[in-house]
Amino acid sequence: MRAGSLHIAVQLDLGTDPRTEILRRTQKALIARFGRIVRPPDKRRSPEWVLVHGVIGAQTKTAASNASTDGLLTEFGSWEAVAEVSEGELEDRLQRQSFPSVAAKRLKACLQTIIAECGGVDLRHLSNCDTEEAMAWLERLPGVARKNSAGVMNASTLDRKAMVIDGHHRRIMQRMGVVPAKADTAKIYDALMPILPTEWSAADMDEHHLLLKKLGQMFCRPRAAQCDGCPVRDNCQTGLA
Repeated sequence: MRAGSLHIAVQLDLGTDPRTEILRRTQKALIARFGRIVRPPDKRRSPEWVLVHGVIGAQTKTAASNASTDGLLTEFGSWEAVAEVSEGELEDRLQRQSFPSVAAKRLKACLQTIIAECGGVDLRHLSNCDTEEAMAWLERLPGVARKNSAGVMNASTLDRKAMVIDGHHRRIMQRMGVVPAKADTAKIYDALMPILPTEWSAADMDEHHLLLKKLGQMFCRPRAAQCDGCPVRDNCQTGLA
């Protein structure tokens, strides 16, 4: 797949994909174990905020990226002003991030590209695009890949049907056998979107992602899955092996 491209496989109507029911059962089991994790409407941030958060957030805990993103906007007052700050100054302010120098370079390039194309750091035009078109536009920006573009569409005030897939989500879907092993985030996105339950709203997709993230932190860990007690073990190829 070329960088910036977006493609979702078209499936013939051959009946319900069995993986769809696995996803339904997984959601139900995770809610039963962890409770609901619903993002209140007043906690949804602007698309610009979510974009910045994603660009600087590689391998960094969410709370740290939240603090860094809020800190930049509070100190400089606008994303346009942040774009004018030198990479060195940005790096100084991104010390919470796992890779502050990389985060600073990507953020400055991303913001400057948006300003060049839109006249300011303003993503309102995405509300007039369909989701695939909007994500493809975002993925042309420096430092923006599929996780980030889906996050802007789903977790911001845009509230679109796009599944955010982080490392936890990818690992769990692969271990469960729902998506191909070793597939990257973009390919997993393309595999998952056509088989998601049709009744799921954008908020359901957001909750599904947040629940899987909790599962990955508590049970389905990167180096050694703790299958004993896992709430989705009965639906998991690895857990039943």
